[in-house]
Amino acid sequence: MRALVKTSPAPGLELTELPDPTPGANDVVVQVFRTGICGTDLHIDSWDEWAARTVPTPLVIGHEFAGEVVAVGSAVTQAQVGDFVSGEGHLVCGTCRNCRAGRRHLCANTRGLGVHHNGAFAEFAVLPEQNVWVHREHVDPDVAAIFDPFGNAVHTALTFPVVGEDVLITGAGPIGLMAACVARHAGARNVVITDVSEHRLELARRVGVDLAVNVAETGIADAQAKLGMSEGFDVAMEVSGQPSALRETIENMAHGGRIAMLGLPAEHFRIDWSAVVLKMLTVKGIYGREMFETWYSMSVLLQSGLDLSPVITHRFPCTRHVEAFETARAGRCGKVILDWTVR
Repeated sequence: MRALVKTSPAPGLELTELPDPTPGANDVVVQVFRTGICGTDLHIDSWDEWAARTVPTPLVIGHEFAGEVVAVGSAVTQAQVGDFVSGEGHLVCGTCRNCRAGRRHLCANTRGLGVHHNGAFAEFAVLPEQNVWVHREHVDPDVAAIFDPFGNAVHTALTFPVVGEDVLITGAGPIGLMAACVARHAGARNVVITDVSEHRLELARRVGVDLAVNVAETGIADAQAKLGMSEGFDVAMEVSGQPSALRETIENMAHGGRIAMLGLPAEHFRIDWSAVVLKMLTVKGIYGREMFETWYSMSVLLQSGLDLSPVITHRFPCTRHVEAFETARAGRCGKVILDWTVR
């Protein structure tokens, strides 16, 4: 099979031939149709400090994918050959306190598909049966391939009730855009998104936010004034990982406001904890998806008419992976998809 491999501890990836995988007793083999390029994949490609201390080589990378089950292990009981599936990229231990209590998204021993174990940027991928999500309704393969980051967005957007609330989203990358779609679909009153990229802010306007703010030119307080708000935002979603974004978010929250924080800062930074206390704010860290409650929510949102198609802006055959990665890294895009069905 063709696979995109980090062959050595150095920058770059190689599209090469590997033996087709076979399933273990509890595994399924998926013929991969589409994959989505994630920021994690960009880190592995460039071989930055994080990748160098985290990723073993050689390794098939990639964790966002969709395809068809083509083989199952002897102990598999639910997934069947022919099922169209997406994959949960977090591989949990199953034996820690949280796993045994059904809180698998809190497993402290989580390993990553395409990060610690061979992933899905290949014509075939193998993973535990418990990590596949079978689509019972029709889902476009491109959309099914991004269920992993879509799940991050849904987990973030629905952590706190948004019906009738004024919502602030900091960061208009693909996850921020999807979070905006979810918040709007779920009944938020106003949805404001911020970024410094006019290209991404224009994408945000296309998905229907009430206001897209370039914070290099204007502040969040000005957005409040433009919308006629007087008490601050009720719910915020920090998905940029930028210290300035969280600081300005705290400044513009209503008393009793709630902040879901998905963005991962690159370094420690200071915030005004007195404002958090005096405003009685809630700040909750978000990581990955709740397994599998978030997946149910994703499927229902799509069935009820949520449209993610504007978030997917570029599609490439897997043979043009270099161009695809360059496009994703440049940032003038939404989600970038690789097609593994084209020779």
